[in-house]
Amino acid sequence: MHLILIPVIAIIVFFGPQLWARNIMLRYHREIEEFPGTGGQLAEHLVKQLKLEGVNVERSERTADHYDPEARTIRLDEKIYDRKSLTAIVVTAHEVGHALQQAMGHRPFYLRWMIARYLRPIEKIAALILVAFPFVAVLTHLPLVGGLFLLAGIGMMFIPVLFHLITLPVEWDASFNRALPILIAGKYIPEAAVPAARRILLAAALTYLSASLASVLNFYRWIAILRR
Repeated sequence: MHLILIPVIAIIVFFGPQLWARNIMLRYHREIEEFPGTGGQLAEHLVKQLKLEGVNVERSERTADHYDPEARTIRLDEKIYDRKSLTAIVVTAHEVGHALQQAMGHRPFYLRWMIARYLRPIEKIAALILVAFPFVAVLTHLPLVGGLFLLAGIGMMFIPVLFHLITLPVEWDASFNRALPILIAGKYIPEAAVPAARRILLAAALTYLSASLASVLNFYRWIAILRR
């Protein structure tokens, strides 16, 4: 029974938030002609309104909505860039929130950015070290060398976990401390739509929660393998 429950719980924890988030995004993605502009137009407007000098806005057909701090560019999926929907407006404000974080020197944002630069190479190196650890220990006959390899591998595997743990508060700040106040203060959405906007922002945060849990699970999986 326990062997069946564990995979079921894992599926609910990892895929449940994503499915709920997708449902919320689709629910509020219908066109609302009363909105004065599309997501792309709002992004351009907010960049000027908030005086985010050097920040560009791009329509993207290949990548998901994101803010690129390296290029200082807000990239919006065509369904967000070209639509007048509540989802488009709220998601746009969220990405503008990230640009605002960079402009204001938000420390967790910069820490996440720094880690993100080296995340993939670090993950690959860590995996190689952990795989090589038993062979190095046997070939060298030196427990200290094997132990150092193990500590290095575990330490590097913890970096993705740290990245995702930092990501959650960064995303939360961009959503609820920056995007939502901007939308309310500027009256870019009607007051009656504020609860729905909160749900959209929460849905976006939950997708990162799934990624964080997956990263933690992967870390513990390696620990479990090494303890055998």
